[in-house]
This record gives sequence, C-alpha cells and structure tokens, in this order.
Amino acid sequence: MKLHTFKIGGIHPAENKIAAGKPIENMPLPAEVVLPVAQHIGAPAKPVVKKGDKVKRGDMVAEAGGFVSAPVHSPISGTVVKIDVCRTPQGLPVEAIYIKSDEADREADAKALEQRETPARSEAEIAALDGKAIIDIIKNAGIVGLGGATFPCHVKLSPPPGSKAEVVIINAAECEPCLSCDDMLMRENPREIVKGVSLLMKAAGVSRGVIAIENNKPEAIEALTQAASTVPGIEVMPMKVKYPQGGEKQLIEAVIGKEVPSGGLPIATGAIVQNVATAYAVYRAVVLGEPLMDRVLTLHDGNTGRNLRVPFGTILATLTEGLEEPEKIIIGGPMMGRTASTLQTPMIKGTSGILLDKRYAHRRPVENCIRCGRCSDVCPMGLEPFLLATLSRLKEWDEVEANKVANCIECGSCSYACPASRPVVDFVRLGKQKVMAAMRARAAAKKA
Repeated sequence: MKLHTFKIGGIHPAENKIAAGKPIENMPLPAEVVLPVAQHIGAPAKPVVKKGDKVKRGDMVAEAGGFVSAPVHSPISGTVVKIDVCRTPQGLPVEAIYIKSDEADREADAKALEQRETPARSEAEIAALDGKAIIDIIKNAGIVGLGGATFPCHVKLSPPPGSKAEVVIINAAECEPCLSCDDMLMRENPREIVKGVSLLMKAAGVSRGVIAIENNKPEAIEALTQAASTVPGIEVMPMKVKYPQGGEKQLIEAVIGKEVPSGGLPIATGAIVQNVATAYAVYRAVVLGEPLMDRVLTLHDGNTGRNLRVPFGTILATLTEGLEEPEKIIIGGPMMGRTASTLQTPMIKGTSGILLDKRYAHRRPVENCIRCGRCSDVCPMGLEPFLLATLSRLKEWDEVEANKVANCIECGSCSYACPASRPVVDFVRLGKQKVMAAMRARAAAKKA
C-alpha cells in the first residue's frame, strides 16, 4: 500500500497515544458555563444577551463580529449572571458570558439531550439544500476548524473571487503525540463523518473529497472506508506516520501533490482543508440542527488517558479532579500546545487536549548551537530555523522578514531535533509575531 506524505523535512516523535481505543465519554452538562466571545481566529463575537436574560440550550449568546468570525452558543439552559472578564489558560483577559442553571433548567436540558440524535431535517430537505444554504447553516452554527486553528468554517467555504475549489481534504491525520480524540471520533461515528464530508463537498461545489488518515489508525481507516464505500467521490487515503503530517500545507502536498505558494492561500491549489471533527460538527448542524456546543478532547496525564466530549464553557479543572497535581499543564499536544498557568479557565472550541504528562514538564539544559543544521533538515517549510532564531534574538526584524519567517507553521520540529536543546521555535515564533504585526500595519497604512 502506498502511503502518502510531504517531501521536505518532518520528524518522528514518540506517539504516546495511551488514550487510543478508549471510548468517548460524555461529560455531564455543568451547572455553570463561562463562554469567551473569542473562540476563533478573527474578530471576537459580540454578546447578544445581557445580565438577567434567560437562555435555552443551543441559543446564540454572541453573534459573529465580522465576516471572519463565528457566533457562540450556550450548551446549557440558564440565566446570564454577568458579562465579565475571564482568563485564558495563559492568563490573558478576555470577555466572556457567564451562564448559570437551576434545577428546572437542568430538567429541560436532560429532556433535550434525550432527543439529541433526532434529525431536524429529512433526507429530502437535506438534498434540496444548495451550497449557499449549507454554508449559511454552518455559519449560524458557529462551526470553526477543530484541529486547533479555529478558522471559521464558512470563510474557507467562501473563497475569494477568481479562486475555485477542486477538492475538499479532510484532515484526519492527528499527528500530534498523545492526542487520540479524532481517532476515536472516527471509529465511533464513521457514517456521520462521511455525511459531513459530502455536505462540505456540496457547499464547496466539488465532486472529490479525500479523508487523509495516518496509517497508525487502522480501525479508523477501516470504519471510514466502509462508510464511504457507497458515497460517490469520497476516498480514504492512508498517510505515512510523520509529523507534521496534519499541517495544512503539508497535507495538501501529500494528497494532491501541489504546494501552497509563499504568502498565498491554500485555495490557490484548489484545495479546501477541514478537520475531521469539523466535518462531524457539520453533520450535526445540517442534519440534526445542532449548533457547535461541545467537542471531544484527550485528557492525558502520562499514566492514563481519556477521550471526553466536553461542553464549551466547562472549567477545565473539573476534568482533572482526582489526578495528581501536575508539574506542567499543556493545552493541546506536546508539539504545538501552549503551556497553561491555570486550569481555572473554560473549555473552548480550540481545546483539543489537556496534557499533564511529566515527560513533557521539563526542558533539557540549553547548550550552545553547534551549527549542525538539523533544524533546517527537519523543517517542513524549508526554512533555516537557526538563522531565524538568531535574528529574532538580535531583534533584526527586517532580516527576519526577508528570510521568510511568515512561512513558519510553528510546528516545533526544529526545537525537537536540536541536539543543543535550544528553544528555536520560541524565538522564531517571536520573530513571526513581530513581522506579521509590521505587515498588518503596512497594509492598514496603504488603505488609509
């Protein structure tokens, strides 16, 4: 069997997927949720409720704040107790809507959950939907990319004038070590995911869909291959196990053999990439009429692993009760996840994992760069990370920009491969932030 992959760079970190094969557990609805209005790339959503308002499960509580934005919905029925600031896992302040339920609210939600899998639209009604109608449903449901980037789904499905989609690629690689939430979602819901893929294809106006899965997930490959066998235009493509196989640009190259141009959008290759959990959310929105109110994440503490379906707004600390106090908290996976200062923060759309494993708690002592070039060898974007890191440390921002730092996908392969344990990606990320800010300022000045 041919296994597809990208050509440049890549690494093979230990998988440590101890939650693989663990059934998804549905966490109970919390009595109170804290819903940040910025759970996606783009403009924050705008609250449409105020203190004292009653809301029902599934109600929109914040509307999209622009084209690149997404609404937020309440996963519980209850009363808005305040609109105030909450803290991200990194301690940054963000606006959030606080909702609290009472006994009557919880009884109503229990009845609603009993009907959760009841279709809201018949097959005939779904077949009658055109692409625009599907995109509108996706937009109003608040669906964003659930692989971690949280880019609003409807924006990807609405390419700029002059661009035309040819294929929808479903990112089911799940190449991050430790995470297995997508794997279990595919094993348990293959038909729903395939239906979601077909809806995304119709929305994009394409006849080809590819579900790309790393070859370390044979059960998911088998389940989706069987589910897709009777659906025209959808194929399941096994991928070589190599990080960062799930990077958007790497996945496009691996699947269709085209490279996203430097500074260009993926649609330039004719591809639209969506995460497999996003496809499942599209199914739920179009078929069941349910907005995005929860997601599956992996909880991994090094000894045990669980795959949990968690309502948004749930305080993360409630998920780790009874576990040993962690030395370090990582939200996401060990390669691209971010260190958290607290678990007293809410679950949001981009929360794919909670990592408490001691193996990732400490960095090795930093030594001098030995000019070995290994960071360049493994960079999937063909960059020179050692140079970008040095220029960033010296604050030579013009040189950082000239050396294409904007192309960095922040995968962390450079730091992983460095024999001197240098925090290469940290300095490169800093340089990228500075350069992207300068580029935005120049673009704004031109419009003024």
